[in-house]
Amino acid sequence: MIPIAGYSQSWSYLPGDTVECKVSSILDRPYSARLVRIICADSNPEGPGILEEDLSNLFKGEYPSRAQRVKLGSYARIPIVKRFPKIEGYAFIARVWPTLPASGEQAIVRLNGADIRQFLCVMINSAGRLSVVSGAPDREPIAYSIECPLKERTWYSISLSVEPDMFVLLQNVPGSTTPPSDENIVAGDSTGFMPLDEVANVYIASLGDDAENGSYNGKIELPSIFSFDERPFKRKFLRRSVPAESARIAMWDFSQHINSPLIEDIGPLKNHGELINCPARGVRGSNWTGNEMCWRHAPGEYCAIHFHDDDLSDCKWETDFRVKLPKDLPSGMYSVRLEAGEDAYEDIPFFVRPSPGKPKSKICVIVPTFTYTVYINQSRGVAGEDYFKTVMERNARPWNPDEHQEFGLSTYNFHRDGSGIAYSTRLRPSLNMRPKFIAMAEPFAGSGMKHLPADTHLYAWLNHLGESFDMVTDDDIHVEGSSILEPYRVVLTTTHPEYQTRNTLDALKKYIGSGGNLMYLGGNGFYWKVAVSDEFPGVVEIRRAEGGIRAWAAEPGEYYNSLDGEYGGMWLRNGRPPQELVGIGFTAQGLFQGTYYRKNKNLDQKYDWIFEGVEDEVLGDFGLCGGGAAGFELDRAEARLGTPENAAVLASSETYPEHFVLVPEEKLTHLTTWAGEPEEKLIRSDMVYFDSPGGGAVFSTGSITYCGSLPWNNFDNNISKITENILRRFVQAKNKN
Repeated sequence: MIPIAGYSQSWSYLPGDTVECKVSSILDRPYSARLVRIICADSNPEGPGILEEDLSNLFKGEYPSRAQRVKLGSYARIPIVKRFPKIEGYAFIARVWPTLPASGEQAIVRLNGADIRQFLCVMINSAGRLSVVSGAPDREPIAYSIECPLKERTWYSISLSVEPDMFVLLQNVPGSTTPPSDENIVAGDSTGFMPLDEVANVYIASLGDDAENGSYNGKIELPSIFSFDERPFKRKFLRRSVPAESARIAMWDFSQHINSPLIEDIGPLKNHGELINCPARGVRGSNWTGNEMCWRHAPGEYCAIHFHDDDLSDCKWETDFRVKLPKDLPSGMYSVRLEAGEDAYEDIPFFVRPSPGKPKSKICVIVPTFTYTVYINQSRGVAGEDYFKTVMERNARPWNPDEHQEFGLSTYNFHRDGSGIAYSTRLRPSLNMRPKFIAMAEPFAGSGMKHLPADTHLYAWLNHLGESFDMVTDDDIHVEGSSILEPYRVVLTTTHPEYQTRNTLDALKKYIGSGGNLMYLGGNGFYWKVAVSDEFPGVVEIRRAEGGIRAWAAEPGEYYNSLDGEYGGMWLRNGRPPQELVGIGFTAQGLFQGTYYRKNKNLDQKYDWIFEGVEDEVLGDFGLCGGGAAGFELDRAEARLGTPENAAVLASSETYPEHFVLVPEEKLTHLTTWAGEPEEKLIRSDMVYFDSPGGGAVFSTGSITYCGSLPWNNFDNNISKITENILRRFVQAKNKN
């Protein structure tokens, strides 16, 4: 087990803010905490090594260990504020689409009394059969089950009718007027069933807040409670699939408030509820026709919610201690370091932005926190013998999501029921967005670092140059727009700014258009469109629609985000290809291996200043990441997708291993490509420079491994020199303040 883990409430803080640290420790001893500034988080001996500044003088403390629970699984909680009526006959009705019916007990609905030992639950039992379980404080629960097991990914109408002396539980095809067969129905004595008026809480897809298991996998729609006064109800119900509206006591209409955690009761009592752990909304219901692909246009066809037993939107841990940041704390990357011996430690990283209107530098680095959140706890299937050998040799972080999935996985993984994970949250411990975490350990991978630890190669390079720099995050830009970037003469991205909202793209476009200078120092940037919402703090949503290199594919009709109602997928398919913004866009991907650029021999002399001090034609045939500056995920220029006419291709990469492939959106058939060129010509990275109409300029590298070459040979190399030449020119530019 992981001995100690923690997180804070945000990626980004201002000087003077308070960082609330939420920690779970299974240790039998206290742990210490101190503040650290992170400069380089890569322990690879071929690089600068771990570079940190101990700030114990600003914060340190010791705290008792305590374990805090992680409850995975999404569900609905409905407190019964207006009591149900005291009636003799009632029925619970819903439609269900189970995805793992044979995987163990799963609650569909549970009606709890004030004493939770008094309950009535419709559930799937361990044999995959629809069941009803009745509980009371003075006896053991009694269960009855239908003989025919439920099938995976099949819609059923289910109902439980309760009369004073009998009950009927049945399952049938939705909308069917044919009575169910005997194997799809069970009846029995209802003596001891909880009266409806004694229900205090209703749970949908869960046995309750404190239940350790019993979470449901699959879709549920229109769970309802009806009254009836005609007996026997069994014969009446078999003639009518849904009772009259006048008999409705409660109906939770999931087609309402799809972009919210609220579930609305359209019955007379208005006992509304809330969703826990962000199940999937905006998903196809049992009556989906395919005539409308957007849930906003036909919400009645999207009245289902897809629950999963491994959903997580917020650990909701209590705060163990607080760190008050000094009001004069410089912008940068920091961590609260937790320590309780060599084998028990944790980092809680965060970023400090400058105070509003008070930039401390002409340089700003954008931290891709939307991308970080999307990738949190990505399981890559790498945690084998070779991987852990590398981890031990470098004293790297030993906990990997392949082995530890207790904090949920990333949107690059699947739910346990095989559906793609569409939501990720920062409000949980992360195993991979931590200093010293190695993502890949192939012999050619070098440091094998991605995202947060890999981005520190850039911070170490700027520190080596003696350049101060401010940092802002995607989250900051999404809220504040281009105004947060306007004070800076140059803005830099890190290695992989892949996930963007409309707000972040608009802010960068406006910044460049108003004379700003941008250095895009990564690859596969500005590729996927994501959604965030104030209704779901910390959550980022991705719908993997239409095309692209995808970890999973969204289902037809589920391409629209639930959080904002906008069409998801690639920005290319949303009419905003990355080439329009930075001159290049994603074209190819391989394993975590890099090669080199070759300088363009026909380059105009006006670009000589970029290569001042560089005599080499071959550039970046070295690096901490993948062994070369042009690797892993590559971007190229493409005029038809918006690369500006005045863009100069400074250099292009070449000589890739066979494992590099063209991205799917570039292929039309097995023989032809969208660009009309051979695949091998499109598998490359273009280093591009262009002046913008607003008076600024853009420099783009088109490679995820580029920043890994900056620290090579103690920062003395041609990639470092080229990047420095451009940075110095941009810092001295007069087009910005």
